[in-house]
Amino acid sequence: MNLLTVGISHRSAPVRVLERVSISGDEVRKVLGELLQQDHVCEAFVISTCNRVEVYAIAETFHGGLDDVSSVLTRHAGADFRELADHLYVYYAGAAVEHLFSVAAGLDSMVVGEAQILGQLRQAYGTADEVGTVGKALHELAQQALRVGKRVHSETGIDAEGASVVSEALADAEVALDGLAGRSALIVGAGSMGGLAAAQLKRAGIGEVVIANRTPANGERLVESLGADGVTARTADLSDLPRAIAEADLVVACTGAVGAVVTADVVAEALAARDGRPLLCCDLGLPRDIDAEVAELPGVTVVDLESLQQRLSDRRGGNESERAAQIVAEELRAYLAAQRSAEVTPTVTALRKRAAEVVDAELLRLDSRLPELDGRVREELARTVRRVVDKLLHAPTVRVKQLASVPGGAGYADALRELFELDPQTTAVLGAPQADDGRTGATVAQAQKRDRAPRDGEDR
Repeated sequence: MNLLTVGISHRSAPVRVLERVSISGDEVRKVLGELLQQDHVCEAFVISTCNRVEVYAIAETFHGGLDDVSSVLTRHAGADFRELADHLYVYYAGAAVEHLFSVAAGLDSMVVGEAQILGQLRQAYGTADEVGTVGKALHELAQQALRVGKRVHSETGIDAEGASVVSEALADAEVALDGLAGRSALIVGAGSMGGLAAAQLKRAGIGEVVIANRTPANGERLVESLGADGVTARTADLSDLPRAIAEADLVVACTGAVGAVVTADVVAEALAARDGRPLLCCDLGLPRDIDAEVAELPGVTVVDLESLQQRLSDRRGGNESERAAQIVAEELRAYLAAQRSAEVTPTVTALRKRAAEVVDAELLRLDSRLPELDGRVREELARTVRRVVDKLLHAPTVRVKQLASVPGGAGYADALRELFELDPQTTAVLGAPQADDGRTGATVAQAQKRDRAPRDGEDR
C-alpha cells in the first residue's frame, strides 16, 4: 500500500474550476465517508482551502486508488471526468510525500510562505481523525508534515512578512482606496478567514469594522476581540446587508458558504444610498461569496481569488524559499529512508521468530534424547544456544536495515527472505509500510493513460 495524492489547485486550474470542486466544511465528512467506501482506499484525509482541494489516501493499488478518488471528486463537483481530468494532478508514494511536505511548508501556496496552511492541514487531519478515516500510516505522515512545516517557518524567513491571501487582497484594497486608515469595513463571515481579515484591518488603522455572520455568537466574539484591541466594531444581521454595504468603504466576504452571499441586487440597493462613493469588495470565498455581476456595477471594484491568482502567479520567495526547499528535501530523504528501513523490519522479525522456533525445537529434541539431563545444565545450554543465535543474527539484521534505508534497498529484504526460506505470509502479517517508487506528479489524465509494468514498490 502507498500514499496517493489527487488534487486541484491554483497552479493547475482557474478559479471557476476550483469553485466546482471546492468542499465546504460541512461536506468534508461526507466526502471522507464516501472515499472509505471505495474498493481501493484504506485511509484518507482532505485538505480544502481557498486555493486547493487535495485528497491524501492510502491506496491498495495505484490505478484502483486513482480511479476511486477521481470518481469521488468528480461526483462531488457534479462534473464529467473529462471536464476535470486535465486540471487534476496526481502524486504517488515518495512524490506524494514530497508534495505534502511542500504544501505544509507554504511552498505550494498562492502566496508563498503563508502560514495558514499549517492550521488548515491540522484541521484536515483532525476532521478525518474524528470521522475515523485515518490510520497509522496517515497519522504518522500528517504529524511529520506538520513538523516539517513548523521547522521551515522557524528556521527560515519565508513568512517574515506574514503574507497571506487575505493580506494580499487587502494590500490591493489599500491601493485602490488610497489607504485604509480611518475607513469603515464590512466583514461578511466570522470564521478563521474573517478573523485574519479583521487582524489585518486593525494593523492598517481601520476606523470601524462591522461583522455580519450567519451565527451571531461568532460575530459577537470577533467584535469583542476587536474592541479589546481598541477598534470600533459592531455586528450586523445578514438580512441588513444593503444598509451595511451602503455605509462601508470596503467589503470583505469570506463565509465558506455554497453560493453567493452578496448578490448584485443587494449591492445595487446599497449603491443607491452611497451618493456616488466608490465601493471596494474583496471576495475571498471559494466558491465565491460575491456575485460575479457585482463587478459590472458602476463604482464597484472587486478583488477576488481570480485576480490574485493572476497577479501572484509568477511570484517567488527568493533565497528563503530556496532554503525552505532544502529543508523539505532533507526531511523527505530522512522520512523515506526511515520508511525503507522500516520495510525490512517484518522480515527481520520473521527471521528472529524462525530462529527462536528452531532453537526451541532443538531443545525439545535434546530433552527427548537426554531426559536425565540436569535442569541447571539444560538451562545453561539453552541460554548458550540462544546467545550464539543472537550474536550470529545481530550483524546481518542490523546491516540489512542500514542497507534497506538507501534507494533500491528493498532487494536486501527479498534476499533475506529467500536465503532463510521465510514464509511470505508471515512477513506480510507482520506488516509492510510504504515504499518509494519515485513517481513524479502528473495530471490525472496523463496518469490514467499510462500502461506500464509497476515500478519497484508499486502494484496495480
